[in-house]
Amino acid sequence: MSWLSNVRNALSAIVPAGKQQTPENLWHKCKGCGMMVFTKELEENLHVCPTCDHHDRIGPAERFAYLFDEGSAHPLAPPKAPEDPLKFRDSKRYVDRLKAARADTGEQDAFVNARGLIHGCKAVIGVQDFAFMGGSMGQAVGEAFIQGVEAAIADRAPYIVFTASGGARMQEGILSLMQMPRSTVAIQMLHDAGLPYIVVLTDPTSGGVMAAYAMLGDIHIAEPKATLAFTGRRVIENTIREKLPDDFQTSEYYLEHGMIDMVVHRKDLRDRLASVIGYLCAERSAAA
Repeated sequence: MSWLSNVRNALSAIVPAGKQQTPENLWHKCKGCGMMVFTKELEENLHVCPTCDHHDRIGPAERFAYLFDEGSAHPLAPPKAPEDPLKFRDSKRYVDRLKAARADTGEQDAFVNARGLIHGCKAVIGVQDFAFMGGSMGQAVGEAFIQGVEAAIADRAPYIVFTASGGARMQEGILSLMQMPRSTVAIQMLHDAGLPYIVVLTDPTSGGVMAAYAMLGDIHIAEPKATLAFTGRRVIENTIREKLPDDFQTSEYYLEHGMIDMVVHRKDLRDRLASVIGYLCAERSAAA
């Protein structure tokens, strides 16, 4: 009998067979450094690795809980949008992909809005959920974005959008791309109302979203080391036949080249947003 069998027999004598000693979700493997972190510790640290500071992707529920004053958040009901307008099918039917994504995330689509207070200041926040079909932009996302703008105008509050997307939703074809000009018009409505539009870029933000409302903010903030791109790194390298810098298409690269205004750690984001809101709203009130 090998030493491994001896150990197994000894353990089986201590732990009854079939009894699970630890839950599967007790530990989390960091995608940044590969270290194992207690899930509870990770949650208490705002889903940021305590070892390497890697910012994990999080969904709307966590964003709202971290940002809004306690008890002030009120999610907006998801707007109605046509489902599967093109009757699209690849290896699966589009309607089946939607059902699976809704079951996994508990959300109706990839963009969720809520209104509430940040340090006592009114704000409407829209969060794009990468877990829902890669945060892809379809008609439902476009409708939710416009809903957020309208809610901000009704509340006389700034609109803060957290982007996380792989781009346009291929299953909706040209109807997906039409959300780019629609969101641009909605942002102009916000400006006409004298209200600020703030964008927080998170990992990853790319494609049609990057070419539309992700880069049209009055202020652009990014989380550390987020991947921000319109076209993939490999495509660019193959096109220009050159090796790109290691930090190309990261938050820090964008900040260094003047494309965003600041890179803010998640633990500081709530306070920074409150400061930006206070400054912008005061400036716009004075201008009006």
